[in-house]
Amino acid sequence: MGVSDKTVEALGALSKALETTERARGHLYGFHQLTGSADLQLDDAVRLLREAGHDRLADLVEREILGRNVIPGQWTFQIVEAYNETYYRPFQDVERQVRDQLAEGRDHLYEAEMKEARRTRRHPDHTALPPGV
Repeated sequence: MGVSDKTVEALGALSKALETTERARGHLYGFHQLTGSADLQLDDAVRLLREAGHDRLADLVEREILGRNVIPGQWTFQIVEAYNETYYRPFQDVERQVRDQLAEGRDHLYEAEMKEARRTRRHPDHTALPPGV
């Protein structure tokens, strides 16, 4: 199936946008994990405050921060779930539909063309395909 240069360019832009979204999603998971770790570390802070005789301050940390929502009504896992359901998965689905309709589902056409243009013929480290394919 022949795909026009403009279509390859459009598919490349769509793929790049999805890859950027993948990176954003990774940062969101990092936020989720770091916030969860901080919340668990509060257990030590509360324990140490109590051991140092600062029960009132330990109570304050425990009551006001430990287990607190990061935005109204939500912990970070709920933000991740909402992002995945509302934005990430629909983005993946649309990108796949566009690729299926325009390129028979083939991915990274732009990069494949770039690889073909940049590789050195007959060089063992510039082969078109992996060994055995």
